[in-house]
Amino acid sequence: MDLRHRNNVNVMGNGSSTLVFSHGFGCNQAMWNDLVPHFLEHFRVVLYDLVGAGLSDLSAFDKAKYSSLDGYARDLNEIIDTYADGPVILVGHSVSAMIGTLADRFTPGRIAAHVMIGPSPRYIDTEGYVGGFTRGDIDDLLDTLDSNYLGWSSTMAPVIMGAATQPALSATLTESFCRTEPDIAKQFARVTFLSDNRQDVLGLTTPVLILQSTDDLIAPVAVGEFLHAVMPNSTYCLVDNVGHCPHMSAPQACAAAMAPFLAPWTGAHAG
Repeated sequence: MDLRHRNNVNVMGNGSSTLVFSHGFGCNQAMWNDLVPHFLEHFRVVLYDLVGAGLSDLSAFDKAKYSSLDGYARDLNEIIDTYADGPVILVGHSVSAMIGTLADRFTPGRIAAHVMIGPSPRYIDTEGYVGGFTRGDIDDLLDTLDSNYLGWSSTMAPVIMGAATQPALSATLTESFCRTEPDIAKQFARVTFLSDNRQDVLGLTTPVLILQSTDDLIAPVAVGEFLHAVMPNSTYCLVDNVGHCPHMSAPQACAAAMAPFLAPWTGAHAG
């Protein structure tokens, strides 16, 4: 299958290293529109939609393949092999940070670094670990999704976005949620919110920048601190922001935090 069509791949920018941007649940590559321009001068940039999202080929969605994050990770590696030049830095939002971790584990050394925005290896609290939700919370969320996806989307998107002073961003996220085919979104939600990738991030030696909002309903600060503690080459940066999508609501701050981390692959700061 043609990857460009399957994942709506778009390539732009200039540079000897490649930034691959991978979006989160309910989103699409347009969510990166305010962050990507900061890096086009110094990087080749690859944007894509996860299968089932955005303008991807919905006929490529296979329930068995995408019953875990592994299927998305293998897609990502195919995109990297086909479209990336030079060192590859993966910029993954939310669940895509874990998709990128799995892609890294599948092909050690291929990904030079990660920028993880609002990452979480597990959303459910367990003994000794704070994920931010109880199992009951997640079950309720998934039940609501099953019974009224569009209603859930219009209610939850503004809460996830935060950014109360930027209502257009909530509208953008709501539109993206509502445009996602409900059956695909429901399966992806289960895969996302019930996953446990703590063993996958444990001891990951690839350089990682963890970018986290100071106030994030989906990935609380304790999750970022956990990731920083278990990934030996990680850098932890809190962005002063309310909401789970700082790349949309605080793109300047995200770009400023990313610039020094990315400098080894540019020779100059982006900005």
